[in-house]
Amino acid sequence: MGNSSTGDSSVGGSSYTAGSFSDRASAEGAYQSLAARGYHKDDVNLVMSEDARKRHFGDDTVETELGDKAMEGAGVGSAIGGTAGAIIGAIAAIGTSVALPGLGLVIAGPIAAALAGAGAGGLTGGLVGALVGSGIPEEHAAEYESDVKDGNIVMGVRPRNEEDARYFEEEFRRHNGDKVRRY
Repeated sequence: MGNSSTGDSSVGGSSYTAGSFSDRASAEGAYQSLAARGYHKDDVNLVMSEDARKRHFGDDTVETELGDKAMEGAGVGSAIGGTAGAIIGAIAAIGTSVALPGLGLVIAGPIAAALAGAGAGGLTGGLVGALVGSGIPEEHAAEYESDVKDGNIVMGVRPRNEEDARYFEEEFRRHNGDKVRRY
């Protein structure tokens, strides 16, 4: 488990910090630490199973910005079976959030744009590839994918600088993050 960035990835936001959270409160705390540094929901990658989204951010849960982000992905999923107008409206309204009902995943943030660009057909087994594309080594990406399948929320961000990277690593751990790593 790397506690520091590797190689030359600490220059000007090119590093990546990720962690896995087993409950909503932990994920919310970590997300708030990002917001406190001026990061917005479009800066944060969020990956969870559809079941985890329903459990942590369903109709009976308190509304929060992170919850809204998770629900955005669900909005795309509910629109997939609808009319072309509904699909276009949902995508236009939510930007880079994608729900993949066939795979049971909700993905939001910059990683969603990369996956959407690959097309749904390229997504079978593609979560590991998308995580690797974000800068996570394959063996760690496979661990995060396993966590997602187990109902955890995986969150990642590309810090703007080394100070933010250190801060997020500490905050993710403080909020009970598992497999918190910098790449």
